[in-house]
Amino acid sequence: MTKYILSSRPFKPELINEIKKIAPEYDFITEIATTAAWQQVEITIGWQKKWDKLLAPNSNLKWVQSISAGVDYLPLQDFKKQNILLTNAKGIHKEAISEHVLTTILMRLRGFNEAAVGQRHKKWQQTIFYGKLEEQKILIVGTGQIGQELAGTLNILGNHPTGINTSGHSAPNFTNTHAISELKTIAQQFDFIVNILPLTAETYHLYDTEFFNLLRPSATFINVGRGASVDTPALVKALQEQTIAYAALDVFEEEPLASNSPLWELDNILITPHIAGMVPHFQQKFMRIFLKNLDSFVKTQAVSQNQVDLTKGY
Repeated sequence: MTKYILSSRPFKPELINEIKKIAPEYDFITEIATTAAWQQVEITIGWQKKWDKLLAPNSNLKWVQSISAGVDYLPLQDFKKQNILLTNAKGIHKEAISEHVLTTILMRLRGFNEAAVGQRHKKWQQTIFYGKLEEQKILIVGTGQIGQELAGTLNILGNHPTGINTSGHSAPNFTNTHAISELKTIAQQFDFIVNILPLTAETYHLYDTEFFNLLRPSATFINVGRGASVDTPALVKALQEQTIAYAALDVFEEEPLASNSPLWELDNILITPHIAGMVPHFQQKFMRIFLKNLDSFVKTQAVSQNQVDLTKGY
């Protein structure tokens, strides 16, 4: 019986041919033609809600390859219950997101936001120079591949950021790291706070009223992690009352951001529509991860990289 790799999106023919070379016993499909075919699916690329049949007790699903790095939107407990392997696309987006954050920081330091507001209102206002990059105190919350890439770039430019992770363990490109339990203790020391954390039960609304009240009035908060890590009303209030000076958000609790969201009305914010991780040649970069894992899976029924801990959620 033919086995299926069910994909939530199409891929270039040459990439599908690479799949066939590694796993000739599998067919690559993007749609299920018959009811019986659900039981022939052993691997998925991506996930769709309408695929819930793959979570039935008689399903033969063995492995899900997420197209994104974050997996909080997936039915992790169902995967765990049925011993389904889960891998993510961690690493593909690190350069793009690092460049996005660096651009945001430099725009802030050079007063580009004020210039844009002035342009919109036809006002000639010479903006304030906020300081040199190397003099800024930057806190990167999340020291995984993206955080390490950003820290490495900042090091080259003369800035040496502090990192936060689960336990405070050391991480490449960081000379100083703290445990996440220390976040609210040290946050007031920093000019820029950058969130790159995955969304888990522990990080949901991590950035709340208490957190924003602890920051410097001149602080900038940047979120390229997950929208639900931020208590949105708390951030809106902090920006309206200028408890903090500025925020740059690429992710939101609800996407797309509703047209009636008060965030749109604020001048001290940069809103980008979840584009920080967009990369050129995505299919080729993604397939490097998937094909390596596919080769391992065919040979050993195990994956070789980017396996997600279904208990931790990352």
